[in-house]
Amino acid sequence: MKRYGTVFLNAYTNSPICCPSRAAMWSGLFTHLTESWNNFKGLDPDYITWMDLMEKHGYHTQKFGKLDYTSGHHSVSNRVEAWTRDVHFLLRQEGRPMVNLTGDRKRVRVMEADWRNTDKAVNWIKEEAVNLTQPFVLYLGLNLPHPYPSPYAGENFGSSTFLTSPYWLEKVNYEAIKIPKWSSLSEMHPVDYYSSYTKNCTGEFTEEEVRNIRAFYYAMCAETDAMLGEIISALGDTGLLRKAVVIFTADHGELAMEHRQFYKMSMYEGSSHVPLLVMGPGVKEQQEIPDVVSLVDIYPTMLDIARIPVPQNLSGYSLIPLLHKKTESEVSPRGPRPSWVLSEFHGCNVNSSVYMLRTGKWKYIAYSDGCSVLPQLFDLTADPDELTNVAIKFPLIVHSLDKILRSIVNYPKVSSSVQEYNKRQFISWKQSLGQNYSSVIANLRWHQDWLKEQKKYENAIDKWLGE
Repeated sequence: MKRYGTVFLNAYTNSPICCPSRAAMWSGLFTHLTESWNNFKGLDPDYITWMDLMEKHGYHTQKFGKLDYTSGHHSVSNRVEAWTRDVHFLLRQEGRPMVNLTGDRKRVRVMEADWRNTDKAVNWIKEEAVNLTQPFVLYLGLNLPHPYPSPYAGENFGSSTFLTSPYWLEKVNYEAIKIPKWSSLSEMHPVDYYSSYTKNCTGEFTEEEVRNIRAFYYAMCAETDAMLGEIISALGDTGLLRKAVVIFTADHGELAMEHRQFYKMSMYEGSSHVPLLVMGPGVKEQQEIPDVVSLVDIYPTMLDIARIPVPQNLSGYSLIPLLHKKTESEVSPRGPRPSWVLSEFHGCNVNSSVYMLRTGKWKYIAYSDGCSVLPQLFDLTADPDELTNVAIKFPLIVHSLDKILRSIVNYPKVSSSVQEYNKRQFISWKQSLGQNYSSVIANLRWHQDWLKEQKKYENAIDKWLGE
């Protein structure tokens, strides 16, 4: 895709976790507008997605694989951890990240469910799409690259195994793997410390463990890449590739032990930065676009490709002018694309609402109400690994970026409404359990810590509910 298409060098998720990120992509709206606060709270069923509009305008639509943008999914642990993040306790909510090598050099299909969905999409292209008289849009959602559940620690103890086979691992150049630098635990930003602790990453890790986690993650990326290759080959074999626009992106990244964390749920590049590649008729080959863009831009882009009028209330802007290098005078009636992108997070493993503004070389991260937790500022040109928070050094930049952020979202107000939502949801869940509450809450993913001092943690929750 890079060879025959365009790469967006600075593409971001609008919320670095599965369901809220996908909710933003399918609705074209920022997270605080859809109120998709966590992996349990996605879009309401009546949202009109870009695919709904394309179907209404005569497109044949087909979806395969992971969608995950509506409410009601994911485990009880996942939602309870999100609701209780303001409670004053520290509990490990994930299994310690580890690697697992499976099969032999012949084992190509490790993530079998993703391969089944890829096969379905390939068969659909070859048997259905090729015979259609109307235009079509095909969506394939993969789970890889994503750590697997780790049953070794009990059914609910998190998803933390990086799993691959020798076939894929041999494609990874171990020598090229960069070992990330870590701040000492005492120097970490308080929200980062909470995340590292709940993700079970505050213990000792050898350099070999870190290198392996990163290598296995790259191997999982290679397997994902092969699935994309199957789709492109099917389009090529049927002669559809000449007419098709192909877009590849992801809902979030993977920290893979950067900043002493794995998983997502962070505004660091490993988690919030996503791949975005486009190829097709009229898309320039080997083009690299440095402008900041985000997943809410997918909605207006899809409509633009289909020449369907774009609703004016969207948070995103079409990528077509950037792809075709159009001047601002040719751009939509909404005017030029803003020079910033917004990402926000309100879910589990992070004990505060987080807001990230990326513009130019700066990344500004604000927390909660804007004053109870110190902000972070990174100069991504001078410090691409985001190791030095320069917020105190550049107060005028912080002030100016915070002003822009507040003009986009009243973030202290949003943080407060999320806190109220979390409490309401928790109370409702607690009441629904009646006598079983103590037993159920003790045996969620945090059970290994909770059961040591059950009364202490129940009391902390009662204190929080009384605040």
